Amino acid sequence: MNNKHNKKLTVISKMLRKNMTKEEKHLWYDCLKKLPITIKRQKVIGEYVVDFYCAKANLVIEIDGSQHYETKGEIKDKERDRYLKEMGLTVKRFSNYEVNSQFRSVCDEIYNLIFGNE
Repeated sequence: MNNKHNKKLTVISKMLRKNMTKEEKHLWYDCLKKLPITIKRQKVIGEYVVDFYCAKANLVIEIDGSQHYETKGEIKDKERDRYLKEMGLTVKRFSNYEVNSQFRSVCDEIYNLIFGNE
């Protein structure tokens, strides 16, 4: 993957790491941080800041709040996903609802995406 990115986004990514949503914190501290591989939070990739990134699996994990289900948000997400997929990344989206109500299943799915082929 090309590691070039918009350095202006670095300031935004640092702010987002300090101000994660409740669902991002839950997923990070209770699942992703415990995995035996490196996962980055609020990683700048090209012209975007992704919620979580696993280089080992070329995987981007996005946690979607309600704004992602409005027309404008859906259009932006499709454009973003297309861009990331063109970079050879898999994008997996979970809703806040899924993280809150089906947490174990979300973690299992992420685990399988990362380690399923081992």
